[in-house]
Amino acid sequence: MKKGPLLNIALSQLIASLGHGDMVVIGDAGLPVPPGVPVIDLALTRGVPGFLQTLSTVLAEMQVESHVLADELAGKNPAIADAVAALGLPGRTGASHAEFKRISANARAVVRTGECTPYANIILVAGVAF
Repeated sequence: MKKGPLLNIALSQLIASLGHGDMVVIGDAGLPVPPGVPVIDLALTRGVPGFLQTLSTVLAEMQVESHVLADELAGKNPAIADAVAALGLPGRTGASHAEFKRISANARAVVRTGECTPYANIILVAGVAF
């Protein structure tokens, strides 16, 4: 059995398969998934699992080079914005929510959480560990 915190098989396989520059979206329950992008649906009920819990678990396993957040996050959901900022992720890029959704079409997968607060979405860009 794995020693790390991530137990979900599909999510573990996704992270293990990432190459430099590949993108993974972690999204709230309402984020639309572009056609053709696989979904790893973790949502059980409202708020379970939460966005921050899911993000923290993914970050324990994934090397991140940069990330994208919707510009609307800070104004509409400051608690999530502050929590993400406190993680100290590298290379923040802002985009309108509409642009965020367009960028998501290039993701390797969207991880759907049970989060039900506005704009609780992030695109993680894979880095290399060497």
